[in-house]
Amino acid sequence: MHILIVQSCCDLGQLWKRHLERQGCAVSLVQGQDAAADVLRNRDVQAIVLDVEIAEGSALAVADFASYRRPKARVIFVTRRSFFSDGSIFNLAANACAYLPAATPPEDLAVMVEYHATAAL
Repeated sequence: MHILIVQSCCDLGQLWKRHLERQGCAVSLVQGQDAAADVLRNRDVQAIVLDVEIAEGSALAVADFASYRRPKARVIFVTRRSFFSDGSIFNLAANACAYLPAATPPEDLAVMVEYHATAAL
């Protein structure tokens, strides 16, 4: 299965990537909207780990493009803030399946990703 990580913080993205690769996933790590769209155009992605506050572009635009280009792909939103803690992200992105703090232990994030990516197959 192929996972897309969209995370502006390189160190955090690399940490998540390593944990997912240890579980046997192929992982594309990008930092912004345009690069994410390129991956979604060219790879069959089952799950997307998407930082709500990406520095380049819009996370909601990435989720929206994914719903068009890869309709089965599940989106796991992550954030370092309490924004969307009311669950409203699920009203804004139909493909959202989880909303986690960025401080979630990487092994827990990897389990969540694997669960939702498998459901998308």
